[in-house]
Amino acid sequence: MAQAAAHSQAKGQQHPIRLYLVVWAWLFILSACSYLVDYYQLEGILRYSLILLFMMLKAGLIVAVFMHMAWERLSLVYAILVPMSAVFVFVAIMVLESDYTLLSRLTFFAPDI
Repeated sequence: MAQAAAHSQAKGQQHPIRLYLVVWAWLFILSACSYLVDYYQLEGILRYSLILLFMMLKAGLIVAVFMHMAWERLSLVYAILVPMSAVFVFVAIMVLESDYTLLSRLTFFAPDI
């Protein structure tokens, strides 16, 4: 019995091929949806939010399954997700402040006419 457990640990964890095929199919569907956003010529915030949503879903699937993050320890997942989340928060803050920065630059640095 101990020999069988040692053999299975040496062999490594095996995932069913069905899992990879399902993930591949979802990646294909999400890519098709991203293409349809351009095909139907959606404009404005809807376009960019849908493209970003599909991009994040595809990246999440790739990281979770193909990079085996779904089976890692929680501390390793946190070590990767917390800094990325912080970067996204800081980018959101920069986007919110960009109008103020542009307005102040146009106000104070515009040539006098």
